[in-house]
Amino acid sequence: MEQIKVGYCLTGSYCTFQKSLTTLSDLLDAGFEVFPMMSENACKTDTRFGKAADFVAKIEQMTGKKVLSTISEVEPIGPKKYIDVMVVAPCTGNTLSKLANGITDTAATMAVKASLRNGIPVVLALATNDGLGQSAKSLGTMLPVKNVYFVPLSQDDPVKKPTSLVCDFTKVKETVLLALEGKQIQPVIK
Repeated sequence: MEQIKVGYCLTGSYCTFQKSLTTLSDLLDAGFEVFPMMSENACKTDTRFGKAADFVAKIEQMTGKKVLSTISEVEPIGPKKYIDVMVVAPCTGNTLSKLANGITDTAATMAVKASLRNGIPVVLALATNDGLGQSAKSLGTMLPVKNVYFVPLSQDDPVKKPTSLVCDFTKVKETVLLALEGKQIQPVIK
C-alpha cells in the first residue's frame, strides 16, 4: 500500500490541541506522511492551554516538517497535489463559517479551498462552542458539500455548554480512510 499523505491543520480551538496532537501521533504511528499546518492565530496565540511556539515546535518535531501557517505557504497543496487528503483538526466554528461562505483569508481556509478545487477530500474535525448556535447554519451548509467529510461529533457538555459540539478525535483516522474512498463515516452525530 502506498503511503497516505495527509495535510493536517490546526485552527484555534486551543482547548483541544492536546487531543489533536494525540490524533496526529496516531496518524504518524499508522504510517501516514503528515504535512503540518496551522492557522495564523493558532500558530501565534499563547493561551492558558499552552504557548503557541511550544505547539509549533512539538508538531515540527513529530512530523519532521516545518509547520505551514500562511496563505502563500499552503496554496500549492492543491495544484501540486502533494497530499491525498486534507484534515482540519480542530476545525473551529469560525473556520467552518468561513468555508460555508467561501471566505479564504487564513492558511486553514486556503488549504481547504486548494484541496477542494483539485478534488482532494477534506476531513473536518469540528470543535466549537457554538456548533448548535450561530455555527449550526454553517454546519448545515457544509454537510452536503462534495468531498467534505466530518469526523463524528456530539455535544461535549449539554448542561453547561448546550450549543457546544466537539468531534470524536479517536475517529479521525477512520474518517480519513473512508473519505479516501468517497464515503462519510456514520453516524456523523453521536
